[in-house]
Amino acid sequence: MATYLDAILQAHRSAAQADTRNLEQLMDQARLMPAARGFAAALADTTELAVIAEVKRRSPSKGELLANLDPITLAHSYEAGGASCLSVLTDRDYFGGSPEDLASARSAVRLPVLRKDFTVSAHDVCDARLMGADCVLLIAAALDDAELQDFSQLATELGLDALIEIHDEAELDRAVTCTSAALVGVNQRDLETFMVDQARAVRMAAIMPANTIRVAESGVRGQHDARALAAAGYHAVLVGEHLVRSADPAAALAELRVALPESE
Repeated sequence: MATYLDAILQAHRSAAQADTRNLEQLMDQARLMPAARGFAAALADTTELAVIAEVKRRSPSKGELLANLDPITLAHSYEAGGASCLSVLTDRDYFGGSPEDLASARSAVRLPVLRKDFTVSAHDVCDARLMGADCVLLIAAALDDAELQDFSQLATELGLDALIEIHDEAELDRAVTCTSAALVGVNQRDLETFMVDQARAVRMAAIMPANTIRVAESGVRGQHDARALAAAGYHAVLVGEHLVRSADPAAALAELRVALPESE
């Protein structure tokens, strides 16, 4: 069954095929960028559930989330609430984001930033570094094994962390086989139904490698969800809509920073 991801990926792959920029030159430029801020390290160095707070203008399923969203103001609120990292949508056509949103948000705070987009080429990995991102998203469902491995290795070479997004056991196996699986995110939202399945996230956390930094993505709606995910073994949550639509993003974020189990 076709999913919303299929149409988005088709558009991004078409754009990638039309990209005639010299890859070696892009890589050389990316290597000259200032040192990244250490995205994975920021998630690991905490006794509380870390929050990756998202700058997200709209989504294909919900439409506009916040009229006149200001990335700088929102980033300041997130930092004040104790966010460990930011995530910024840079997809224009489907999410209303842009590289400018990422640059603006990152310049306003000291937090590491994930480029939240649909990485389908080595050019995309280079672009993430060049626009100032500290981490790149690699969606297992969007990439074959060779791409997953190659893009992960390129990210490391360029000084980026890579968040490998998975949905199920088969994709976790691929993440472990094709990458270091140092940073793995479980998307709780079903690609076909858009429904959030926290039980799946709990199940997936239990079978991840012990040294993996575990991130729960999508559908985190408050402290109850945060406590359940922390108890399941997650180190961090990536939260967008809940925070963007909150009247007080800093306070809403602070409520998610629950204590991790002592074994963590």
